[in-house]
Amino acid sequence: METKGLTCKIPLDLHNQISEEIRETESTMSKFIEMVIREHYQKGEVNMTEKGKTLAFQVSGELFQRIKEYLVLYEKTYHRRLTQKEFVISLIEQALEEAEEEFEAARAAAHESQQEQAESGPEAAECRDPDADGNAQNSEVPSTEDDAEGELA
Repeated sequence: METKGLTCKIPLDLHNQISEEIRETESTMSKFIEMVIREHYQKGEVNMTEKGKTLAFQVSGELFQRIKEYLVLYEKTYHRRLTQKEFVISLIEQALEEAEEEFEAARAAAHESQQEQAESGPEAAECRDPDADGNAQNSEVPSTEDDAEGELA
């Protein structure tokens, strides 16, 4: 594959972040920049080819201002613009992932509880009273006098 050079100036702190990641992943600057550019264009392809659904809602003026301030701070800190759309989508995705983990934990706990009940066996579910000898005796009472006389005989 034919290649061509690309030169640009970036803030020193961003350069340091990139250099650290390259060292940790044992990659190269060329591979890193190529990956970032490909991700950028692939993201655009996904957005253009998939038909999305609109999610619209109103927020208070105070919350809107807080979001705007956060986005400005984000850009100053990371030297990358984060759109309102990207911000909201990332929050929704994060909340959904956390909820899925919580649901999975709840399902696992319910499954574990069912297994514990099954392991304790049907004896635990029966209603029995211990008599003086320590043996289990059925606590059922005869319903008629004939039944009582039959048991005594």
